[in-house]
Amino acid sequence: MKVLFDTNVILDFLFDREPFSDPAAELFMLVQKNEIKGFLCATTITTIFYIASKIIGSKSAIKQIKRLLKLFDIAKVDGLILAAATISGFKDFEDAVLYESALSVQAHGIVTPNPGDFKKAKIQIYSPTELLYTLKSIEK
Repeated sequence: MKVLFDTNVILDFLFDREPFSDPAAELFMLVQKNEIKGFLCATTITTIFYIASKIIGSKSAIKQIKRLLKLFDIAKVDGLILAAATISGFKDFEDAVLYESALSVQAHGIVTPNPGDFKKAKIQIYSPTELLYTLKSIEK
């Protein structure tokens, strides 16, 4: 299953943001075990670096980025993705870019702590706990 991770799921894991960090950590483990194919939107990487550098400094932020790049595939953001995002009907442009980026890699879904932000999506949108539940039910 291909899943694009919302920026906030990554931040929840990296900065142990309770109560969201445990489900995020479980999903990271599944990506690491190749039980799901995890993708990050290219803009997520730059956003993570910006936020992480403010919290832990640039040097440590780069280390985190390198870890993410080893673990996740990157879904591109180019002119076509950005143009599609402008006409997608999403209220939030960043969410629209994330969504269009997920479509470009033929992701089966997006995992986000805010599923309501993706009401116009034509692929499955999961909260971290919903995705974990779905994956466990598939295993049975």
